[in-house]
Amino acid sequence: MNYLGFTLRNNLFVAPMAGVTDRPFRQLCKKLGAGIAVSEMVTSNSLLYGSAKTRRRADHTGEVEPIVVQIAGAEPELLAQAARYNVERGAQIVDINMGCPAKKICNVMAGSALMQNEPLVAKILEAVVAAIPDTPVTLKFRTGWNRDNKNAPAIAHIAQESGVRAIAIHGRTRADQYTGHAEYDTIADVKTRVSIPVIANGDITTPEKAKYVLDYTQADGVMIGRAAQGRPWLFREIEHFLKTGAVLPAPTFAEIHTILRAHLADLYAFYGEDTGVKIARKHISWYTKGIVGAARFRHAMNQLEDIEAQLAATDEFFLGHSAHNLPIYAEAA
Repeated sequence: MNYLGFTLRNNLFVAPMAGVTDRPFRQLCKKLGAGIAVSEMVTSNSLLYGSAKTRRRADHTGEVEPIVVQIAGAEPELLAQAARYNVERGAQIVDINMGCPAKKICNVMAGSALMQNEPLVAKILEAVVAAIPDTPVTLKFRTGWNRDNKNAPAIAHIAQESGVRAIAIHGRTRADQYTGHAEYDTIADVKTRVSIPVIANGDITTPEKAKYVLDYTQADGVMIGRAAQGRPWLFREIEHFLKTGAVLPAPTFAEIHTILRAHLADLYAFYGEDTGVKIARKHISWYTKGIVGAARFRHAMNQLEDIEAQLAATDEFFLGHSAHNLPIYAEAA
């Protein structure tokens, strides 16, 4: 796929997720089939540029191009500064967040709260595009503020007129948060109204669902977030299905163990032991969700505080299942 001047292996996007889409996760998803991955959100507040967290979020060392950084905020000039700051440090595409429904973001009128103020949306987009004229700017937003105010078509028009080069739409409103089901009619409608690429997002959990959403909306790509947590091989499964119409076999227990082990090594190297062990806990929990005995294992895992103990417990859990020929998944774990 040609996307904003970059050649991607496919049209599968990793959605930006705060606390999840760090460099280790982005690299893993790209290795396992994603065409492109967007970084977790970076604040536009210049006071935070020097924080360790912000530096980590903007660390793309060794990452497969293109490098996509997402910024968030509500003040046009601060967002313009943030865009320039990130481009100077290697960002090749800058994405603006108008999709996050979190209260701490929306309470300061950033994220999806901005959709209530279309004139401000235009000012922000125009300021960022002008600040980095040689770097593509993209926008992620929702179908609207609430179900009575689905103004995604208007926001999409503003984006295109402002010089935004591509948009991604989550099929829920801000009021929906992540409840209920994503709807794709609004995304399909937007696709008929703009000429820039449209990426569909929301509830894409299987290869079959990815194909359905692409066919139904005629979108240029699909963006996958929560479904890839603990399941990064979902991208290769979707890629294979879209190319061949065939469903790949699920990964073996041994392969899941191998993928998780490599992911943990990257997390420890990226964050250091103390933070790495804490970050690893949630990933281990996602990888083992639904596996027989996982609830007991996760409870014990959360008490462990060093790398050696964490790895030993992980190995014991996976190798124990293999040695005793236990079933992998159960209804309740």
